[in-house]
Amino acid sequence: MKTIAVLTSGGDAPGMNAAIRAVVRTGCENGARVLGIRRGYLGLMHGDMFEMNLRSVSDIIHRGGTMLYSARCPEFATEEGMQKAIEICKANEIEGIVVIGGDGSFRGARDLSMRGINCVGIPGTIDNDIGCCDYTIGYDTCLNTIMDMIDRIRDTSESHDRCTVVEVMGRRAGYLALNAGIAIGATSILIPELPFDIEKDIIERMRRTQKTGKEHFIIVVAEGVTEKLEAQGIHGVSSLAKYIEHNLGVESRATVLGHVQRGGSPSAKDRVVASQMGSRAAHLLLDGIGNRVVAMQKEQIFDFDIFEALNMTKSIDLNLYNIAMEISI
Repeated sequence: MKTIAVLTSGGDAPGMNAAIRAVVRTGCENGARVLGIRRGYLGLMHGDMFEMNLRSVSDIIHRGGTMLYSARCPEFATEEGMQKAIEICKANEIEGIVVIGGDGSFRGARDLSMRGINCVGIPGTIDNDIGCCDYTIGYDTCLNTIMDMIDRIRDTSESHDRCTVVEVMGRRAGYLALNAGIAIGATSILIPELPFDIEKDIIERMRRTQKTGKEHFIIVVAEGVTEKLEAQGIHGVSSLAKYIEHNLGVESRATVLGHVQRGGSPSAKDRVVASQMGSRAAHLLLDGIGNRVVAMQKEQIFDFDIFEALNMTKSIDLNLYNIAMEISI
């Protein structure tokens, strides 16, 4: 392919800039014209793009967020919107697009692929919830941010003999909550993939831990457990903190970490993996191969058919969860 493009879509993730950099430099070094599309599929539909070169991506590998920006675009999901995007691709002689984002972004790439525009997806999402992939760009940085924030919260929690309920991101996936919970020694961890009972999994565990002399507690909750909490009469983490204080007499506070988890300079792992994935994606398109998703499995980089990748599922590691429950008392 002589002209390829790159865009970022969905929620931003640390390491996206490293992936953009790898795509651009791999393309340029192999004689291709590389276009950067601003604001994802919205920018593609409106032709918001510019030609990139080696210097366009200087000094971005260490920056969080995405230099190409991101935006929601409901219109792109319509046939009319899709045809607008295709017309823009033809007008700019774009033969293939690297799409960096999550499964929603990949569905857009799949739809473009079905209409003749070759696409290669790179998994960039802090949730680490792409079925075909052991690891997604941004996950490690986010996990370490959560760990750092909760370590700071623990200082004041311990100073005042408090229980702190911390909500972390993860609407449909509990990987952040589970691994962060282990890393900071949480007494209880609530994730959307597994059932839980507040009395058994929080109150009784805290009572048991109190008997061993512990007087401060951290409870980690994935944002995706909202409905399960409501089914037990608890409306959010603030309500859960009040419930704990009412039943155990332990002063309790709730903290929602929010979008601080998305930002920050990417970790070494995210920079390296993003660079590997970006290079692989660019080479696939340069070789005339599209309709793929780049993925990491067992520390190796692979690529899968985009239709196959979207049908893959991923499950939580039950052994890891059991370890967390065993060692956190």
